[in-house]
Amino acid sequence: MNLAVKIGNLHLKNPVMGASGTFGFGREYADFLDVNEIGAIVTKGVTPLPRSGNPGVRIAETPSGMLNCIGLENPGVEVFINEILPEIKKYDTAVIVNISAGTVEEYAKMAYLLDVDGVDALEVNISCPNVKEGGIVFGTDPKAAAAVTHAVKTHTSKTVIVKLSPNVTDIVAMAKAVEEAGADAISMINTLTGMVIDINTRKPLLGNITGGLSGPAVKPIAVRMVWQVAKAVNIPIIGMGGITCAEDAVEFMLAGASAVAVGAYNFVEPSALKNIADGIGEYMQKHGIEDVNELIGGLKI
Repeated sequence: MNLAVKIGNLHLKNPVMGASGTFGFGREYADFLDVNEIGAIVTKGVTPLPRSGNPGVRIAETPSGMLNCIGLENPGVEVFINEILPEIKKYDTAVIVNISAGTVEEYAKMAYLLDVDGVDALEVNISCPNVKEGGIVFGTDPKAAAAVTHAVKTHTSKTVIVKLSPNVTDIVAMAKAVEEAGADAISMINTLTGMVIDINTRKPLLGNITGGLSGPAVKPIAVRMVWQVAKAVNIPIIGMGGITCAEDAVEFMLAGASAVAVGAYNFVEPSALKNIADGIGEYMQKHGIEDVNELIGGLKI
C-alpha cells in the first residue's frame, strides 16, 4: 500500500503530522514514538523575537476538548535556527515551521530567515493581530491574509502553507484569497475562540479571558469547513480539529484533505500519530485501497 502524499513540493511518507503547538519541536515526543515514522513535524509557533507567553492560567479542560491561551511562548527565530533546527533536521521526516508575526514585513523577514537547509515548509499562522492596522486579525480579512501570503511566498523557496482561522463568516473567501496570493496549501482549522467562567469566583478561568478551543468538540465544524473549502480551491488541504483515531483522519480525507494534523489528542496519547498512521493503513487494507490518495475527496453524496 502507498501511504505517501504530496503537499505542494513537500513529499510526506504518510499523511499524519502533529499540529503546531501540541507537538513542541518534535524532539519532546521522541520517548513516546519514533519521530522518523510520522509524516511531518509541525513546530510550535516561532516569532521574530522571544515570547514568554500569556500570564495566569493558560489551559482549561472542557467536556470534549480544551481551551488554551499559551500566547505563542517560544525562544524566537534566531534561537530556533541556531539551536533547535540543527537537532530536529536530523529526523527522517519533513520539518514544517509555524510562523507568526505582527506585521506583513515581519512575516516576510521570517520567511527569508527560515529559507535554510532543514526547513521543508512554512505554516503561516494568520490568526494574529496586525499591529499596524489597529489590531485587526490577519486571518479575518481576505486582503490582509492575501498580503501576508504574498509577502511570505516572495521571500522563500519553501512550500507555503497558510493556516486558516475558523473565526470568520466565510472561510471559503479566506481560502480563495490566500490561494490567489500564491499559497501552495492550506491547513485548517485553527482553534475556535471560547471562554470558561469560574462560577465560584465569578471570574474568567483563563488568564487571557478567552482562549482557543480544540479537541473532539470542534471536529464536525472542521470537517464541514474542509469540505466547503476543498470544493472551492485547487491547492491541497491539511485537515485538523479533534482527530483522535484513524477513522477521524479518514473522515477528513474523504471531505477533501490531502493530509491531517493531530493536536490536542497528543496530550492524551503521546504515541497517537504513529497509531493513527498505522490505523489508516489498516483501513485501506480492509477496504482494498492500494493508494491513500484515493481517499482524498472521496465523499459520496
